[in-house]
Amino acid sequence: MGRARRPWSRRRWVIATVLLVLVCAFSIATARLFVWPSLPPLPEQADAIVQLGGPGNRESTALALARDGLAPMLVQSTYAEDLIDDGECLPPVPDVVTLCFHPDPNTTRGEAQAIARFAEEYGWRSIILVTTPDQAWRASVRVSRCFDGDIFVATTPLPHRLLWLRQIPYQWGATAKAFTVETDC
Repeated sequence: MGRARRPWSRRRWVIATVLLVLVCAFSIATARLFVWPSLPPLPEQADAIVQLGGPGNRESTALALARDGLAPMLVQSTYAEDLIDDGECLPPVPDVVTLCFHPDPNTTRGEAQAIARFAEEYGWRSIILVTTPDQAWRASVRVSRCFDGDIFVATTPLPHRLLWLRQIPYQWGATAKAFTVETDC
């Protein structure tokens, strides 16, 4: 005769329930922070549009915002220093000053530090960051540590769905780093 199956013990039910709650909480936090971040509406006018480096068609979004007259300055962060040296930055937009920079360090933190320098130099009080949804919240946090003005975020989709499989773990790691190791500007 076979052994009778023992029902789950109370301890196993508690562990399973706690794990389920943790997985649900993690999934909700991931969705809220990196997939569908809550962003305030864009202003009618800002001092600058700043395109952060990274995946996605950020350049098209930044150019569209500039062409719509949302800011008199358009600034692009580029990871390719040679593009700046060659003068191959963004295409010109009528009545919009276009600048490019290479962040040092070559991270969102480096971009935030550069934004602070530009803000001081040009007297910015408000900016629109252009990025992807996965980076929007963390970029806002990073930039707010260096820039006292109003920060708005415009997002552009990631180029393909499989990129989410890489970006979500990356953003969790980068967020943990931003809140533990690099907590200042």
